[in-house]
Amino acid sequence: MTRFAAPIAEQIWDIKYRLKEADGTPIDGSVEDTWHRIARSLAEVEKDPAAWEPKFFAALEDFKYLPAGRITAGAGTARSVTLFNCFVMGTVPDNMGGIFDMLKEAALTMQQGGGIGYDFSTIRPKGADVKGVAADASGPLSFMDVWDAMCRTIMSAGSRRGAMMATMRCDHPDIEDFITAKQDPARLRNFNLSVLATDPFMEAVKADGPWDLIFDGKVYKTVQARDLWNQMMRATYDYAEPGVIFIDRINAMNNLSYCETIAATNPCGEQPLPPYGACLLGSINLARLVGQPFEAGAALDEAALDDLVATAVRMMDNVVDASRFPLEAQAQEAQAKRRIGLGVTGLADALLMVGLRYGSDEAARQTERWLHRIARAAYLASVELAREKGPFPLFNAEKFLASGHMRDMDEDVRAAIAEHGIRNALLTSIAPTGTISLYAGNVSSGIEPVFAYSYTRKVLQKDGSRTEEEVTDYAVQMWREKFGDADLPDYFVNAQTLAPLDHVKMQAAAQKWVDSSISKTINCPEDISFDAFKDVYMEAYETGCKGCTTYRPNDVTGSVLSVSESSDNAPEADSGADVVYISEPLDRPQALEGNTYKLKWPDSEHAIYITINDVVINGHRRPFEVFINSKNMEHFAWTVALTRMISAVFRRGGDVSFVVEELKAVFDPRGGAWMAGKYVPSILAAIGGVIETHLVQIGFIEGEGMGLKTDPKAEVMVAGERPRGPACPSCGQYDLQMVEGCMTCMSCGYSKCG
Repeated sequence: MTRFAAPIAEQIWDIKYRLKEADGTPIDGSVEDTWHRIARSLAEVEKDPAAWEPKFFAALEDFKYLPAGRITAGAGTARSVTLFNCFVMGTVPDNMGGIFDMLKEAALTMQQGGGIGYDFSTIRPKGADVKGVAADASGPLSFMDVWDAMCRTIMSAGSRRGAMMATMRCDHPDIEDFITAKQDPARLRNFNLSVLATDPFMEAVKADGPWDLIFDGKVYKTVQARDLWNQMMRATYDYAEPGVIFIDRINAMNNLSYCETIAATNPCGEQPLPPYGACLLGSINLARLVGQPFEAGAALDEAALDDLVATAVRMMDNVVDASRFPLEAQAQEAQAKRRIGLGVTGLADALLMVGLRYGSDEAARQTERWLHRIARAAYLASVELAREKGPFPLFNAEKFLASGHMRDMDEDVRAAIAEHGIRNALLTSIAPTGTISLYAGNVSSGIEPVFAYSYTRKVLQKDGSRTEEEVTDYAVQMWREKFGDADLPDYFVNAQTLAPLDHVKMQAAAQKWVDSSISKTINCPEDISFDAFKDVYMEAYETGCKGCTTYRPNDVTGSVLSVSESSDNAPEADSGADVVYISEPLDRPQALEGNTYKLKWPDSEHAIYITINDVVINGHRRPFEVFINSKNMEHFAWTVALTRMISAVFRRGGDVSFVVEELKAVFDPRGGAWMAGKYVPSILAAIGGVIETHLVQIGFIEGEGMGLKTDPKAEVMVAGERPRGPACPSCGQYDLQMVEGCMTCMSCGYSKCG
């Protein structure tokens, strides 16, 4: 008997979470082995591991408690990876040496699998004086480009590229450039962007007052706050970025406001963190705790919930001691505050099981009640841990209980904290749970509504074949098993049909009892008016949300999963997404078009000859392979290596313009040379320039230094079809969709958020 509700769930476990030898031989023979591995690892830090391991296993069993993917994949493996999902890095100094020290720390963190967040507000604006060098500053956006290039280069643990969040204050002089930065389709592809909106700014927006853009005490420009707000709203209306973070509310409600200031979040926004802050994540699967689903007596088992939350808090607290950290500063920060982020998944399914329509007033009230119950159980469990193991080192009872969040906490919980302390400074967060929710039987993700009742995926089998599998929402499948083909009740609703303000209502209801923040995407219809769209953000601010992320499908961002509408409430289905877990190389035709270029490096006896061949896909030329040759034998090894590596990248397809950027950025410590009136810092940079010239000539990029004009795949359409937005950079499918703040490929699982 398998524990998995669907073949796709087992497939995800096998590929993402199952422990294997280096040659692919499984070590975890079953999912029970995976649960035992995690339970054993997290029990090892206890005084009595043998007593706690079975309790931890019971919490994991049948997917009731879902540790985040990094814990599930990494705990008990002895691999040098972090079990923490996300980090905010140190404050970026406003000097060149400090900036590149921060870049190194970011690379080390992403190398071990952590997503990172940065506040770039600390870097002086473009054009500001740089003392001592008689030059003008290039501004924070230029350094964000450097971070972006680094992120492309570093492959994080588990073969996942790093994910980054960049924030900038609404009063920084470069905020307008920040807002529009990603409208260049080739720029900052590895970043999520969010504006830090302060309370004074939001009040100025409402009053249509002036707003100073200021740095280091100097006012660079004064704008109308509402005009700046409209720029932000127009950018996210058209391009789905930037998001908005209500930073003053975050700091005012922070339990640790007495000892830290927050200016950035992790990539998906659910964890506002201080410099070097880190958080681990896990979710209670509410869909597994509902008794008598779809019947008159359907209800969440609250006693079971309390017990499960208490065990989960203990497990997560143990992760702080069991995990490795990329940087010592991160380890010290985690030990000093012992932050955890316990959340939920399957909320929408649980609401359906008890007969409530997601987005209704009663569903919002029920969500608030459930989240309140979880908060109580989590805080009381942490108090018990403090009695046993001691409170977190920076605990100060008077200041902790005076924070904005704790002022609303139940009096018995406050009294327990005052008497015994608390083990964890913050305990709750609602994280994206897309993959682990699918692994748990395709329960609804986080606090999101059901995204689609059912759809079809082609699942890659071990023998290389693909089978077509229907992926059905957990609650819908349960309804089918109980009632057969009977129509779904009216209270079934999904993300495509839910009104945007109903999304906001649910986020606000959950936020009241979540001490960190929430990752949630508010789906908006394509035809929503700009004014109504702006109202969504203002409503989020007015109702107590800590941030807001929306997604409106259009020609730039792409379409959402298609929803079929019929009178019998049949589940909607997409056209058959193709699961490709590693992108397949483009096939090489028998003959290719190409050009050969002669490159003569000054003071070199022999020229270098560069041949670039192109493949034609649907009438568009794109680079396919490179050959680099020279009679100078000193060049032989590196030219062969470069030939193979660049050709391998080109054959994978997608946005390969970064090859030019990386090569042109290489500096030779012995010095470069002047060529055609331009200083070229190295032979490799010169080769990059040749490749760039070729890409411009074939129309793959628009011009020198301008990056990819468009993804050529994105321009290929079936006759009569609307534009579908960009193709997935990993598998090339047109299945990129906004899911909980991240552009995620519904075919292969690629996400720029890691």
